Amino acid sequence: MSCSHLDILTRLQPPRLSQSVHREECTQCFDNQDSPAGVEVCLSCFNGGCLDSGRHHARTHVQKSGHKFTLNVKRKHKPSARRAEGEEPPAKMTKLAIVEEREEDKYDHFTVVKCWTCDAQNGAEVPDAAKDPKVKSLMDAVLQSMSSARQSEVKAWEEEINPCEHTLTLKQFVNGHIPPSGLAHCSQCNLKENLWLCLTCGSLGCGRQQFGGIGGNGHGLAHFEASGHAVSVKLGTITPEGGADIYCYVCNDAKEDPQLSVHLASFGINVQTLTKTEKSMTELQIEQNLKYDFSLTGEDGKALEPVFGQGLTGLANLGNSCYMASVIQTIFSLPAFQMRYNEQSRSHSDVCTIALPADCVECQMHKVADGLLSGRYSHPAHLSPGAPNSPNVEDHLQHPSPTPVFQQGVKPTGFKSLIGKGHEEFSTMKQQDSEEFFTYLVTVLRRDMQKYKDRSDQDPTSIFSYAMEQKLQCGDCKKVRYRVDNAAVVGVAVPANEKGVDADGKTRYEDVQLTQCLDSLLGTEALDYACPSCGKNVHALKQTKFASLPEVLVVHAKKFQLVNWVPVKLDIPLILPPNDELVFTEHHLGKGLQQGETELPNDSAAAPAAPQFNEAAMAQLEGMGFPTIRCQKALLATGNNDPEAAMEWLFGHMEDSDIDDPIQVSSSTSGSPAVAEPDPQQVSMLADMGFTSAQARKALRETSGNAERAVEWLFNHPDDNGEDISAPPPSSVSVPGLKSVPATYRLVAFISHKGPSVHSGHYVAHIRKGAEGEWVLFNDEKVVKADAESVKDLKSLAYLYFFVRM
Repeated sequence: MSCSHLDILTRLQPPRLSQSVHREECTQCFDNQDSPAGVEVCLSCFNGGCLDSGRHHARTHVQKSGHKFTLNVKRKHKPSARRAEGEEPPAKMTKLAIVEEREEDKYDHFTVVKCWTCDAQNGAEVPDAAKDPKVKSLMDAVLQSMSSARQSEVKAWEEEINPCEHTLTLKQFVNGHIPPSGLAHCSQCNLKENLWLCLTCGSLGCGRQQFGGIGGNGHGLAHFEASGHAVSVKLGTITPEGGADIYCYVCNDAKEDPQLSVHLASFGINVQTLTKTEKSMTELQIEQNLKYDFSLTGEDGKALEPVFGQGLTGLANLGNSCYMASVIQTIFSLPAFQMRYNEQSRSHSDVCTIALPADCVECQMHKVADGLLSGRYSHPAHLSPGAPNSPNVEDHLQHPSPTPVFQQGVKPTGFKSLIGKGHEEFSTMKQQDSEEFFTYLVTVLRRDMQKYKDRSDQDPTSIFSYAMEQKLQCGDCKKVRYRVDNAAVVGVAVPANEKGVDADGKTRYEDVQLTQCLDSLLGTEALDYACPSCGKNVHALKQTKFASLPEVLVVHAKKFQLVNWVPVKLDIPLILPPNDELVFTEHHLGKGLQQGETELPNDSAAAPAAPQFNEAAMAQLEGMGFPTIRCQKALLATGNNDPEAAMEWLFGHMEDSDIDDPIQVSSSTSGSPAVAEPDPQQVSMLADMGFTSAQARKALRETSGNAERAVEWLFNHPDDNGEDISAPPPSSVSVPGLKSVPATYRLVAFISHKGPSVHSGHYVAHIRKGAEGEWVLFNDEKVVKADAESVKDLKSLAYLYFFVRM
């Protein structure tokens, strides 16, 4: 078909290096380039849309954006190559090397340009468009550019490894060349792999034993302890570009050596001739976390039955993403999230004001909800609409399965990229703590709804909200003070009482009742207190109770101990009450200030601290000849960071009568020291989230200018308009949650963890499904019926519990 609009197409520009190209998958659902209809990639903004008749995301994007040309991309797996009769075999490998498998080696791509001006419903194919060199160049650029999924993955895997003082000041004592690769072995044993070369003296020592059967006797570490030589490089990881695994034993971390090629040359090693032959530490860590797995067999030894259908879709492991998958599966099993993001959001794409759905939290939440709840993607892997043709295809990011009947699972790459954007930890591909991610996700969703006021009355995260009441009573005058704090997770400390070791030498712990942990949380403790009423140090009692209860109670079982300042997880059995039900009565609920109680006066103001001034700005202003006192006043008045703004303020206040008077450091009404006016950039950032400038400034003042804490403060004080007045009495503060008791809660989900630390290992979720409340295990892409015995065992060792009010 000929198209009369091709002159417009030839003027479109190819994607920039920094631009995301969504050619692998629709940005609003999980239909992808492997599906029969493929993906429509907008040739103006490179958004990806599907052609599904019920969703028509490609057509919606065209209608909203006015972009009229797309590139339809379909991908099919290439058949396995077989050597023809008489064909020469490939050359024998003489050197082991780790080679990246390219996409073009595995798949064939089929593309065609579509014009949506010619056909506004499905787009008219223009097969002759590729004959134009400019159009062909644009099409090639779309296919050759790094896809959005791959771009996010690469960014997330890029660890920030920097030099340290020991690599920068490395001094070498060369004792000669080391033997060539394959002949070298540890100086203390005969190991020839996992070898670390001391960059100071050239000693070869084996590394510590690693997961996956990689041997090591720790002789490299022993050499450091004996010699003090801190920096070593792992042989086999050195690349011609000068990359390698460098480890500093003093810093106890991976580091960079900017002069690695020079340092290696001292031992006769030419990096230009080397090939990477061993896995790096990052690759080994990924492999380790993926290998931690939960049993998929029942107590009778038979494989657990995979299940498919609505609400039973797995999430493919993106590499260390099980912490996220377990939380997502759990929250989308709750009716409030299903209603908010699956049913109420169906029409959101038609009215969304954000240009690209990949940048919209609401769009991505709806995409995940549709993927998990619709059942469209819940099929055995070899029957999935988007599955590659060959049954031998492997996705190396997914766990190896003993049978071929598990589903592929949807890949929440776009969701993870957007939710983690800008976060120091969740933007990486490192393993994380599932409880920390749950808390962070709740904050992100609330922030998004605060920014878009029309969504704020539909907040599904409110089901987790409750408040804790603290009562402080002076032991002498008996006066009291009440404090109410809002929260979303109940953290309970689980006592560790050892009772011996098992056959493997692992420490065993006595059982602990969950109700016992809750009673400890709600107990009374004695403390020393400077009573403002008595005017002296006294003994006081602090009592904690619930001020309100949530609809969904999330309990975080804290089972840790610090070993060398690193939290190590302990397998302490936590026993739940009969029928997995918790009951709260008036005994657990605080009632605020009671008749006959007298409130303590506000604490006397502490001696106010002098403000800290920006040293660089002070030096610049003083260098211009301004007196120190005037420079300090100017910085206080202009945000304490911009010398130019301070200088303008100085010129405008030269004639002030009090310009040379000492700075009066006063206390605020709450008794805290006065602080400099908050940074205007931080105020603007909080205002962009939907808060007023007054609210933003007050939050920053209350949190000493810490932006992250300011966000939490704002969410915990939703009724504070930012005016600097005395805090209202507790009775007038808005408290989330419910106050009616008795209240019974039943366990509906729990998240378990296997591994030595919450920042490594593997997470899974068990969730009650169906009218009968049968337990289903969500283990990344594997979704199976859970057997009763494993549920009983894992329930006592769980990390997060979700109870729903009955």
